[in-house]
Formats: sequence, C-alpha cells, structure tokens
Amino acid sequence: MTMEQTASYAAKITEFSAIEWSDLIPQEDLDALLNPPGYLADIEDGSAEDQIGSLASNSIAAADDDRYYQALESTNIKPEMDGKAIRIPGFIVPLEFSDNQVITEFFIVPFFGACIHVPPPPPNQIIHVKYPKGFKFETLYNPFWLSGVLKTTLVENAVATAAYGLEVHLIEDYTLE
Repeated sequence: MTMEQTASYAAKITEFSAIEWSDLIPQEDLDALLNPPGYLADIEDGSAEDQIGSLASNSIAAADDDRYYQALESTNIKPEMDGKAIRIPGFIVPLEFSDNQVITEFFIVPFFGACIHVPPPPPNQIIHVKYPKGFKFETLYNPFWLSGVLKTTLVENAVATAAYGLEVHLIEDYTLE
C-alpha cells in the first residue's frame, strides 16, 4: 500500500482496534524478552556492570550470540500488522517541532523517558510518525492514545530506530478504558 493509499484508507476508517505493545513483537523475540538469561540476576545493584552505559555496551557485544540481547535490538516485525487500523497508548518523543511546540514528527514509545532519559526500547517497540498537520505538545509526562494505520517500515535517526510507522488519524489524551 502506498502512502497515498494509506492516507486515503485512514480517512475512511471509523474503527480502530486497540492493541498492546507486545502485539507488535514477533513471538520469538517476545519469548526471549520474557525469559532473560540467568546471569542478569547475578549483577549486583549499583555495581559498574549495573550502570546503563555498561549495560548498553554489553548488549552490543553480546548481541551476536545471546538471544535476549538480540531481542533488545530487534527490528523484526509482524508482517500481518502492516495496514492494520490500530489504537495504541504511548508516550511522545518529539523529533521535529516549531517554536510554539507544535510537533510534526515524533516517535511513540511504550514508557515514559524512552529514548530521552533511558536507552530506547527495541525498534519493534518504537513507532515513527510524521504528522504534517501537527499538534500542540504540552509535556513529555502525559501519555496519548494514537489511532491510525500501522505500517511496517524501518526508520533510523540519531535518536532511535523504529520498525513501525503510523499514519495518524486521531490523537487523544490517554484515559483508562
């Protein structure tokens, strides 16, 4: 589906299926993440090995032969999600915005601080959005519901890599359903 077809399709959609972030992860990656290797439990809290920088460099070194670390950096997607009309809760990581804090490009991530204060989640847990219409952004702390058509597309930039994109139809303040 081309971007024009996707935009046309999104404009006609009135119902979006709510999904969870885990719905975007292929089962093999999900199994690896849910069953971390035992040696991680042996890392003492506050030790040099427990520091974010150390964990990040260890994950790069270990990714070649450790399924858990491979899943932490996975760009594997679920092809069946391509073109799905979804609704997902998430936090906004601004990439492009005006002086008036109108955001036109951003990532959606599953938890606060991802890509900004802590290392990014796996690429298959990051959704890239270009939103030319833009929307006013008040604070990083507030989650949103985003509805639109999901695309399986890889986007890399200096902040993070996203394995999905979203043609946004609606952005709403987050409320429990």
